[in-house]
Amino acid sequence: MLHDIIIVGAGPAGISASIYALRAGLDVLVVEREFYGGKMNYTDQIANYPGFVKIPGNKLSENMFKCAENLGVNIEYSDVVSSNLSDIIKKITTSNGTEYQSLSVIIATGLKNRELQCKGEKKLTGKGVSYCAFCDGFLFKNKNVVVVGGGNSALEDAIYLSGICNKVTILVRKNVLRADQILQEHVKNIDKIEIMFETQISEIVGSDKVEKVILNSNGNTSDFSTDAVFVAIGQEPSNVAFDEISSNKFGYFISDENCSTNLDGVYVAGDCRKKDLRQIVTAVSDGAIAATQAIKYVKKVKNKISVKN
Repeated sequence: MLHDIIIVGAGPAGISASIYALRAGLDVLVVEREFYGGKMNYTDQIANYPGFVKIPGNKLSENMFKCAENLGVNIEYSDVVSSNLSDIIKKITTSNGTEYQSLSVIIATGLKNRELQCKGEKKLTGKGVSYCAFCDGFLFKNKNVVVVGGGNSALEDAIYLSGICNKVTILVRKNVLRADQILQEHVKNIDKIEIMFETQISEIVGSDKVEKVILNSNGNTSDFSTDAVFVAIGQEPSNVAFDEISSNKFGYFISDENCSTNLDGVYVAGDCRKKDLRQIVTAVSDGAIAATQAIKYVKKVKNKISVKN
């Protein structure tokens, strides 16, 4: 089946794009590797999205998706593993081996969590190693946990975990925090939180669950007992399945203000593209812009096909 538009990703950018495309009466397929809403689902409270003084991230996600659902959105849950986007008929292949075709593609894959790349991390992921404090924090009630990172996400995780866990230790690679000052002040006033600067994890140790980490601080190693490691060292684009699209050295797609790429009929929206500000509100805006451009492109291509026939 040939779709008008395939949207890869069902975060705020992808949902927004689907709403605009569906309202234009086009045949739209959304392909999502996990679940709709993206990183919004991992955020306890969102306080900077216009229209809401404060709203849980999973609730905003649900509200957005209901708008697309009400328009009859067609969504397939699978991961895109390869693509061919240069021809007039665009093709993507998912992890279950299915190939989908369309006249236009909007990529809104967002970001994936950056890993520590240390020994024991992969083995113990899901067994005490986590990349989402809001998802897994309750599993470690009254336990001692470690948060890795010095930015906003790390401190937000630590603050959240301090309400659940016995003790939270923040490990910061550098000698300063990068987080907003208001978060730093908040952390300083929580007795349960301790910060260790110039400290990195060289290994996570445990048989079937996290038991301890081996720390490296200025060349000195030491064992540190902990029940969990929450990794919050940033995110990176997950764009490897779309290597035909121009990207910068960090892997972010390069696009213009209309979210257009170097390929005709291919658009990018949200956190996966090179931009200065990555927020829910800018992702939603990107989705609307990309969809509007894709709608114009699809109509133009259909007219050409009609003339040839």
